[in-house]
Amino acid sequence: MELSPEDSLRLNVMLANQPQAIRIDESRMVVYALSEKGEMEIPLNPTCKDEQYIKWIRETLSMHVLGTPSGYPRHIWSRMGHLNTENVEDLLLLGEPEAAVAVAYSNELTDETARKVWWALEDAENARQMLRNPAIVAGKMGKQLAAYLVEFLPFETEAEKIIDSVRLVLQPGLLDERVIQDLWKRGRRKNVFYVGFLATLPDSLPAISSANRRYAEMTVGLRAMAANGNSLADLLERVLSAAGQLWLATLGQVLEKPGNQDVVNSALDVAADYFSAARPEGKADATIEELDAEARYWVEDPGNVLVQQILDDFPQMADKLHALRVLSGSGYGMVRPVFGRTDAIGTLMRRKLQPVLAPYLGYVKLLQE
Repeated sequence: MELSPEDSLRLNVMLANQPQAIRIDESRMVVYALSEKGEMEIPLNPTCKDEQYIKWIRETLSMHVLGTPSGYPRHIWSRMGHLNTENVEDLLLLGEPEAAVAVAYSNELTDETARKVWWALEDAENARQMLRNPAIVAGKMGKQLAAYLVEFLPFETEAEKIIDSVRLVLQPGLLDERVIQDLWKRGRRKNVFYVGFLATLPDSLPAISSANRRYAEMTVGLRAMAANGNSLADLLERVLSAAGQLWLATLGQVLEKPGNQDVVNSALDVAADYFSAARPEGKADATIEELDAEARYWVEDPGNVLVQQILDDFPQMADKLHALRVLSGSGYGMVRPVFGRTDAIGTLMRRKLQPVLAPYLGYVKLLQE
């Protein structure tokens, strides 16, 4: 390994000044370092092919940081938060993008460390990962990362990543109301945006709606039951409220015209969480027909105390309780008979899903009547 004398000297001076992070621009052949005083750069003077020279540069950095030229230990479970090093920030001195990703996934991530990671590698996946950390959401970096993801959304092509980004940036305190409204409006053209809203802001979607026509006559009684521990009454009151009716209408919009299988699966998972109080035993894995049959028995079971308490005061709610129970079973089990046999998207997928989504959306609309 023979770095040019000029590069060797500059690297050693840079390292002696205890940089906070290092990144390498391989296309321009420049090494950048972040320090308390700002940013410095070292234009490289290769003595061989660029690719080999960059390898030597990284070996020099690795020898300084880890005591070995072998570089970032890729066998570490970096994306599971399992970093076997005393100071995770040391990895930011390797000039390795994957090492920066490992720090972003670290359980030891702080707001200050997130600032250094972001300087080392501005990347949408890095931003999403760091915004899963409550300390980052509450810190100075939270808003910066959220702003980046909002600006990057037009370039995202995968539904799952769009949903994840929207869900994460909608966490409290990250965006101002104007930006939230703009994201909501994008859902009119691309309803995958709505799935993130349904997950993160279920009770405060940014639109106007009216409560169910039965809400006023039932709210006092349902709230009294909920105060006495009836979680099902609490869910029913939530669903009948103006916020709940808007949530149902939005779920309907998503599932009436989903773009691909990821949108369907994500929407169903969000629905399972929303209606979970109607299924305290945990998530189901069943077809729509199986859920319908089981829900009928569940409502009629005299031993089902929570249901019977509601029906004693509001016997007309049997069909709505039935719907709550079916929807609480939302999940892949419902669409497995279709998705297990096809990878269709768009119009063809929606046509194949009709036997599942038509009755499913019927239950959604029943709760709006």
